[in-house]
Amino acid sequence: MKPLKSQAAKKISGNINVPGDKSISHRALLFGGLAVGETRVQGLLEGEDVLATAAALRSLGADVEKQSNESWLIRGRGVGGLNEPEEILDMGNSGTAARLLLGVLATHPFSSTLSGDASLSARPMGRVIEPLSRMGATFKSRSGERLPLSVTGLADPMPVDYELPVASAQVKSAILLAGLGAAGKTRVIEPRPTRDHTELMLRHFGAQVDVEELADGRRAIVVHGQPELTAKDVIVPGDISSAAFPMAAALLLDGSKITLAGVGVNVLRAGLIETFREMGGAIELINQRSEAGEQVADIVVEGSD
Repeated sequence: MKPLKSQAAKKISGNINVPGDKSISHRALLFGGLAVGETRVQGLLEGEDVLATAAALRSLGADVEKQSNESWLIRGRGVGGLNEPEEILDMGNSGTAARLLLGVLATHPFSSTLSGDASLSARPMGRVIEPLSRMGATFKSRSGERLPLSVTGLADPMPVDYELPVASAQVKSAILLAGLGAAGKTRVIEPRPTRDHTELMLRHFGAQVDVEELADGRRAIVVHGQPELTAKDVIVPGDISSAAFPMAAALLLDGSKITLAGVGVNVLRAGLIETFREMGGAIELINQRSEAGEQVADIVVEGSD
């Protein structure tokens, strides 16, 4: 057997499909589980983190299954309609899954316990516990507010007006998800804009979400509680984080030209594109469109000086 040898590429070219966006994949599953009807998701990232969210939803009574055509089908239970799980919900290594799910569980009148691997169990959950406790949920956790963690929610939580001490899309999203079950308006103020996948997808599923730009760069997001979310199909765009690697390779090699199809270019996620352009990178966005509220484009990258 001949040994394998690596050789530096002189240029790269062609079309590339990158894996689906992880943040949007989590939310597509969660909102599908909270919607009435059947949600079909194309392009879901099938990594361990996202599959942990799918498994948790099954334990909570939603039907989540992969179809033969590589799409996923979620039969939702409606806002506040999930069931008490029979077993501990294992979040694996996913902080996004754990924090967003805590927001969902805060509005259900039963107790659940979340666990995770050693890495996730070392991460404090206090920034989520504090606002959700104000809404009426109760928590029991290890020292340092770490997993394993038990949450008991309420059927009629209180809406809150909460200012985040630190900008966090995960904490913001957990509060907004809890706000779905609260009568009235739940308002979150963030010190600076964070990724807005939750706000965009909530609107896609029929919720009313208002965004107001405040002084000093702050932003207020208001969700109107107790909507009936309606099942909607979701096409998950390619993950800009995964696209970064072939983009960098193409930029560095003279004569290269690649096209990355269907990548999410949300302005709060696409700073990489702006930075590459500021450095002289030849990057063009073509076939720009909106999918499930997200801005998506095909990214053309050429070797650049």
